[in-house]
Amino acid sequence: MISNKLFFQALKSNDVNFFTGVPDSLLKNFCACLTDNTENSQHLITANEGAAVALAAGYHLATGSLPFVYLQNSGLGNTINPLLSLADREVYSIPMLLMIGWRGEPGVSDEPQHKKQGRVQNSILRAIEIPFYQLNSETDNIEDFVTNATKEAKKINGPVVIVVSKNTFEPYSLQPGTSSGYSLSREDAIEYVLDKLSSDDIIVSTTGKPSREVYEYREAKGQGHQNDFLTVGSMGHCSQIALGIAMHTEQNVFCLDGDGSVIMHMGSLGIIGENAPANFKHIVLNNGAHDSVGGQPTVGFNISIPTIAEGAGYLTTFTATTKDDLDKDFERFLEIGGPALFEIRVKKGARNNLGRPNRTPVENKKELMKLLSTE
Repeated sequence: MISNKLFFQALKSNDVNFFTGVPDSLLKNFCACLTDNTENSQHLITANEGAAVALAAGYHLATGSLPFVYLQNSGLGNTINPLLSLADREVYSIPMLLMIGWRGEPGVSDEPQHKKQGRVQNSILRAIEIPFYQLNSETDNIEDFVTNATKEAKKINGPVVIVVSKNTFEPYSLQPGTSSGYSLSREDAIEYVLDKLSSDDIIVSTTGKPSREVYEYREAKGQGHQNDFLTVGSMGHCSQIALGIAMHTEQNVFCLDGDGSVIMHMGSLGIIGENAPANFKHIVLNNGAHDSVGGQPTVGFNISIPTIAEGAGYLTTFTATTKDDLDKDFERFLEIGGPALFEIRVKKGARNNLGRPNRTPVENKKELMKLLSTE
């Protein structure tokens, strides 16, 4: 495996001093090393991957230096517009290094939402004519590897990608930050919500651990999964999936979202507010972190998601930081018309033995569609 600090120092030796992106589970060790060894002005976690490319472009315009962008390959689609219409050599010709975590690499076991992305990833890079280097645990002479990649980006005055295989970087633990002070775990909050809903209510849960926690609690209670859409990919889009359902059913639809997901595509709040389905209820489980991919921070605790939702047209919003707050306001949230939002502030972390759904995404979809068609 490759030393995170060795790779970081190789970048610094090549005058790469600005880092931005969206955290990825394959890159979590290197991302943690970045967080611990850079100033805030040198390392910015962005709302989405396309924004990271744009931010990197702005850095280059101001300094003339080479920026570094990191992401999971599931976010590659978010980058394609700014890569082709901004950074491309035929447009503004902006050099940058991109590091992409290769989820779904052929021959490596992974979740269903990553298999197609991993299989076509390099073909996409070839199609958009971006040179790429492959990095894995067997890569020799990291200093030369990094130097060659940075030299090419400067030579072509355009983006160059480093594709990173699973288990490339050595383990690295993010230094503990200040505790949020919130007592509820996300799993506590999810269980509270599910216990309060009726058997007719529909759940659309966001990607990552929240959907896994919904699934596990249904299993523990001996309940079916026909009321739930577990969004296993498509980060940031579960609220629009929920909106599409809510506008075409009379049942109440509850979107179980996360702070990172809401922030990634925050413009969706305005579309929900404009269309204003009375049966749409938005629950944001805010732990101020990208918890499913390593715990890197979001701006979730530094902004007011309820205030933003109100400005986007939501009729009512609530915030809870304790179970007492939930007991005080959640029944009212259930009774009022939507669109309404309930932010539940929770602490980071999840059980080490948290499982994964044993149904396929297609089976999940069919069960929900069958339920909706009979109502």
